[in-house]
Amino acid sequence: MTAHPVDEKLPALKMATTGLQHVAAMYAGVVAPPLIVGAAVGLSGTELTFLTGACLFTAGLATFLQTIGIWKIGARLPFVNGVTFAGVAPMTAIAASTKDKSDALPVIFGAVIVAGLLGFLAAPFFSRAVRFFPPVVTGTVITLIGVSLLPVAFGWAQGPDPSAHDYGSTTNLGLAAATLVVVLVLRRFTRGFARQVAVLLGLLLGTLLAIPFGATDFGPVTDADVIGFPTPFHFGAPQFQLAAIVSMCVVMVVSMTESTADMLALGEIVERPADEATIAAGLRADTLGSAISPLFNGFMCSAFAQNIGLVAMTRIRSRYVVATGGGFLVLMGLCPTAASLIAVVPRPVLGGAGVVLFGSVAASGIQTLVKAGLEKGDNVLVVAVSLAVGIIPITAPDFYHAFPQTIRIVLDSGISTGCVAAVTLNLVFNHLGRRQKTQEAADTGRLLPYGVGESR
Repeated sequence: MTAHPVDEKLPALKMATTGLQHVAAMYAGVVAPPLIVGAAVGLSGTELTFLTGACLFTAGLATFLQTIGIWKIGARLPFVNGVTFAGVAPMTAIAASTKDKSDALPVIFGAVIVAGLLGFLAAPFFSRAVRFFPPVVTGTVITLIGVSLLPVAFGWAQGPDPSAHDYGSTTNLGLAAATLVVVLVLRRFTRGFARQVAVLLGLLLGTLLAIPFGATDFGPVTDADVIGFPTPFHFGAPQFQLAAIVSMCVVMVVSMTESTADMLALGEIVERPADEATIAAGLRADTLGSAISPLFNGFMCSAFAQNIGLVAMTRIRSRYVVATGGGFLVLMGLCPTAASLIAVVPRPVLGGAGVVLFGSVAASGIQTLVKAGLEKGDNVLVVAVSLAVGIIPITAPDFYHAFPQTIRIVLDSGISTGCVAAVTLNLVFNHLGRRQKTQEAADTGRLLPYGVGESR
């Protein structure tokens, strides 16, 4: 019996190169939170490097949990896991409110451990929300994931530092455009293996192209140690403060909501729809990975939406490819020199590749919406309002500035607000008040998709 593409094991070289593509696509997203939080805490350069390596190491462990899985833990889909950016604002707030900065990271770690364990217990209950995600909802959310990530790519394209004099310069934008063109040319005119690793080749060629312009910095390689290990509780034993725990529990709810949407999106792309059991297993991996992460000085973990775009574009659906990427992440955590090799890739080059990756996610969402039947009833209205709500944090970042910080953790996530809006509007327009139910729906207790058992 032929294995499903998700369970396919590719040749070693192909597994390694395509796994490295996944690492390259998500590297900046993993290292950004520890750099921001570490700076807020006042860590030295050496300690900041240690914290970044620890986050890479724990991202690899969480990716193993998600892709390979044990027991009922792990969606066993090609998911990359890493530090969720949703936790950055509350973690910096915790750091700001801690009088002794040396206690800030232990307080954060304690809060993440508790939030992770509570999330693990809640996973099977949270997963039941899958019945609220018919195609009109999942298509909207998938589209929002792609649209929400595109500004990240545009930011990368302008450069690494918004305060730098060359931020948004023609050189940086030109490098991003050149990388984009290289990826498109490779996808259009090559076949087989070269076509599948077009993003990795684009990153390599873009980095080489950036050398004459002085945009490639090899300093991270020369300064990095060859071997390093994220010693458990390096920054001190975890501390447990109620306010910090509540704050990180809110982040965990946001993270679980986004992960649910990501699993539904990836399930559609790899043609293995994520059912309730899959989502529960995936959420267990997210939350257990988050609970374990602080033991090795890492932060809360969640699925990385940007890698969904890579799966959609390359059509390489093997979870073992992503598990190989997880192996690279662990290696980087244990070998700072290896981690620094990815750090050499200039941010504008990443931005050029990101346009393709993140745009592919949005395109996948549009494909799902086409299948949803927008001509039926008020589905167009559901999509229109949900997209508008989800795009608010992107187009008007300060829109919710008058709200309390705790609430803004949710409101500032366009994926979360758009998801809630889509689910709510779908219920209001397609389910509430409908009296006729099919016997199947009565037997299963599931919500009906629009048009099933509806009176005409």
